[in-house]
Amino acid sequence: MAAASLLALLDDIASVLDDVALLTRMASQKTAGVLGDDLALNAQQVAGVRADRELPVVWAVARGSALNKAILVPTALAISAFAPWAITPLLMVGGAYLCFEGFEKLAHRYLHSHEELEADHTKLVQAVADPVVDLVAFEKTKIRGAIRTDFILSAEIIAITLGTVAAASLGTQLLVLSAVAAIMTAGVYGLVAGIVKIDDVGLHLSRLPGDGWSSAARRGLGRGLLRAAPWLMKGLSIAGTAAMFLVGGGILTHGLPWLHHAIESLTTTVGTVLGASGTLLASLLADGLTGLLAGGLVLAAVNATRGLIRKVRGPQAPEGSH
Repeated sequence: MAAASLLALLDDIASVLDDVALLTRMASQKTAGVLGDDLALNAQQVAGVRADRELPVVWAVARGSALNKAILVPTALAISAFAPWAITPLLMVGGAYLCFEGFEKLAHRYLHSHEELEADHTKLVQAVADPVVDLVAFEKTKIRGAIRTDFILSAEIIAITLGTVAAASLGTQLLVLSAVAAIMTAGVYGLVAGIVKIDDVGLHLSRLPGDGWSSAARRGLGRGLLRAAPWLMKGLSIAGTAAMFLVGGGILTHGLPWLHHAIESLTTTVGTVLGASGTLLASLLADGLTGLLAGGLVLAAVNATRGLIRKVRGPQAPEGSH
């Protein structure tokens, strides 16, 4: 009797684990697009950091990402159980923030004077060149920004996963959400760490000794990696900014039914003419343009609010004055 009960228990556990594995795979497939955006955005955050500080910055952001997911998983389960209506509005707030951050990056050079930009650049160059400067403190702003962006993308990953496992039991939901969160964090930041060290790998290969063809081939590969690394980081920076508009705009369009249906109708029409690739391109353009417009509106509102606050406070006394 005890043996039969034990076998039944093991069978139940195996069945649950099978369900968890299947649902985890389904959720991972659905969140693959967000994973690509997350990768581009986080690799972008390390651009401009001194070589010996790249991995510490990646590790700091990875720890922040793990904490984000440790907060998001139980929060998502609680919201799903007690206030499912709040998921979409919260995601839309996050989407609007991503659009705002992307538009601010584009508009940065136009919102600040040439003198301010030159002063920021000089400060960065001096900090990177001066080994006495506490770069950990200097990088805190960059790390905080990366963690904030990761929070929005992680929230979307968790929300998509929650939608995939909505019909499952609470225990299965918890296991699948935890598994996806762990896989995504390890995958994104493992790849980011590899990307930012490509130039170091290239430098190592380019200096290998030896006269044979294999040594020459490795040195050639190293020189190729060194030439490609700056272009890769530049490309990831552009892709990261574009991802903010695509992900943020996609969240907003899906959260507004009338807009979603209008875009769906448009993309279907385009698809009848250009096929599946045309449908995908039209959908991406619609999400990107929505994100761009939303980012501009939010940035205008934020700047207007800041201006109003400064006007109400009046001129500030210089530091150190009495």
